Amino acid sequence: MPGQRGGLGALRARLIRIDSRETSFDVRGFAPCPVHVRRRLEWHGECFARGFNSAVAAGSADELGARLADVEASERGFAFEGAAMGLALLDLLVPVRARRLGPFLAGPARPHVYMAHVGAGWALARLRRRPWGRLPLDPLLRWLALDGYGFHETFFDPGRTVRAGRRPRRLRGYELRAFDQGVGRALWFVDGADPERIAATVATFAAERRPELWSGVGLAATYAGAVSDGGLRRLAELSRPFAAHAAQGAAFAAKARLRAGNLVAHTERACAALCGVGAADAAAVTDRTLESVAADGTAEDYEGWRRAIREALAQA
Repeated sequence: MPGQRGGLGALRARLIRIDSRETSFDVRGFAPCPVHVRRRLEWHGECFARGFNSAVAAGSADELGARLADVEASERGFAFEGAAMGLALLDLLVPVRARRLGPFLAGPARPHVYMAHVGAGWALARLRRRPWGRLPLDPLLRWLALDGYGFHETFFDPGRTVRAGRRPRRLRGYELRAFDQGVGRALWFVDGADPERIAATVATFAAERRPELWSGVGLAATYAGAVSDGGLRRLAELSRPFAAHAAQGAAFAAKARLRAGNLVAHTERACAALCGVGAADAAAVTDRTLESVAADGTAEDYEGWRRAIREALAQA
């Protein structure tokens, strides 16, 4: 992200900024939910938009990192996710100068590398690009970009992605499974973090898609939160046929927050409900199982990692 400051950054910000109102439940038509739940989930979206807008206006990775440091710690991951989308979008739109996302991932975004890879996937979805284009993503974590792709498509068009059950024709093989992980994560927002409603929605999908959907639900419940201990217990009950998948998603969320240094109480509670262990132990499982994963980042590598996490947590 070379040092183009001042007028050009301001122009970019005016042309492609995200209005935070685009993430509101009213605009998106999401399911009604208690006011405190809605406010929490909408605040996540507002912080995402703030990160995106900061990215398209900033002149360097360091400047962007300083801007994002002003976001409250518990929400900073959402801001980094939005920022990665903004930088990826600029790199894909102007490939000749595609040097924005790389320095960001190698610099300020390192503690938030998981969320940043998810955010890059939003850009792929927005531009209808094949994975992963020219983006400088980690060979293994690039699969999280497809999670972001699925989240984007569900968040902005639940009628097509959820009610019609459609997926992009440009995706194939394991790409579709990673996409579904993002669909499940978005259901936490679309269905207002209501365990009963989410379970009913997941049940409308083809049976072979449900494990990935529950993985995404588990991740969102653990990272985004917004529900009580009773709600988490009910979620665990409803996801029981896919408990290992929900637990794997929860472990990913715990690792993302611990790496970023922004662990929050609801992540601890969600890990207890979905994994049967605390957040630190769940995150440690992701680290231990990663040691045996090849660095190639193939679909088999990524799914092998997720499967090892499921198996380890089932024995915890």
